[in-house]
Amino acid sequence: MSEKILESYDAVVIGGGPGGSTTAATIATAGRSVLLLEKTAFPRFHIGESLLPYMAGLLDQMGLLQEFGENGYVPKWGAEFTDAGGNFHQVDFADQGPGRHAQTFQVERAHFDNALLDHARKAGAHVLTQAHVDELLFEGDRIVGVRFRRGGESHEVRAAYVVDSSGRSGKIAKAFGLRRSVDQLRMVAVFRHFTGLDENANPGREGDIQIGDHPDGWVWAIPIWKHTISIGTVMRKDHFQGRDPEEVFDNHRERVPRIAERLKGTEASTRISVETDYCYLSDQLAGPGWFVVGDAGCFVDPIFSGGVFLAMVTGQEAARQILAALQGTTTDQELRESYESFYKTGYDTYFRLIHAFYEFNFNFGAYRAHMPDSISEKDVSLLLAGDFWSQGNAMARLLREERRWDTFTPFAYRYGCPVYPELELQERETAPR
Repeated sequence: MSEKILESYDAVVIGGGPGGSTTAATIATAGRSVLLLEKTAFPRFHIGESLLPYMAGLLDQMGLLQEFGENGYVPKWGAEFTDAGGNFHQVDFADQGPGRHAQTFQVERAHFDNALLDHARKAGAHVLTQAHVDELLFEGDRIVGVRFRRGGESHEVRAAYVVDSSGRSGKIAKAFGLRRSVDQLRMVAVFRHFTGLDENANPGREGDIQIGDHPDGWVWAIPIWKHTISIGTVMRKDHFQGRDPEEVFDNHRERVPRIAERLKGTEASTRISVETDYCYLSDQLAGPGWFVVGDAGCFVDPIFSGGVFLAMVTGQEAARQILAALQGTTTDQELRESYESFYKTGYDTYFRLIHAFYEFNFNFGAYRAHMPDSISEKDVSLLLAGDFWSQGNAMARLLREERRWDTFTPFAYRYGCPVYPELELQERETAPR
């Protein structure tokens, strides 16, 4: 699209990650004008490389599944949970039952995110990278645009709606002081990539994510290309303080035998990276003229790989609410309430899943053994696949009953799967009461 910047748009999206790209593409596909502002040059490194099976359904909705399936991404059919003793529990996504995608991908985020940004551009969004948003513009209490810098020049644009999908930067959330940390999940992640991967050394299933637990934390192993694997070690903040990151990383990854075995013959290809205190939430996610999408509002521990899916689905929903408002079919108050209920229902379910895992000291096998007999392998597979908006899933209902895991201030759940709505409704109607 032309580099000419208009004075006004139907929407301005801050951030070009998966959530922002999905928001912009959805709005542009409907024939509305949208400007996407991304502060970095793409492609760029990002963590969070394992996708959920419901992502395959979402990509199918977007008309991208076949194209993305031809990008060389590693197929993922399940998840292995293993411990320091070499024991393991396999979750197979085929257990979701018929009608849903049983396979998804492991991806290098630099490549995947760039492909999504290209999709937004092809859909008609005006995409500008290396564009730094300096200021939100207001009329009264309503956000009406942004001021940004690009190439040494300052620009001011107006918009009916501004969508913040800037991830941890959280332009709107920080401006309004909306974020609060989740103290029970104050963790540190130390990670890097390795090359020379040979899946013949893998004691588990080729392509699947491994999640290993030990007394001091957990470890991820995610093959992102045929010969490249991402390894991350996660621990509580007090365990990490005052210690050398590389030493802690090497020690922790060696504590999980099945992951150590998979890494035989590999060598480090990137430097050590560290992320700290990354779990937070916002109780307000929309306001006059604005929406917050994905990580810009909440960030949950990456253990169950839900971040990209949650960002894209909330981005799609924000776009749909904006389109309804532009068409005059709903009021601002109605669309904000509907969006916040949708966003919180998905994130609340995901937060509870993380809390449960952590209460069992990172051991999913122990948590699975603790579940009542009413929780089936289908329930587990569905929830780990992305079934966060289900009212019929017995495991999700059990998690929501635990008041100690309440995260947001009280809100009204908004059920209804954004990927498989007919299947979710059918399962809700036939679920035991």
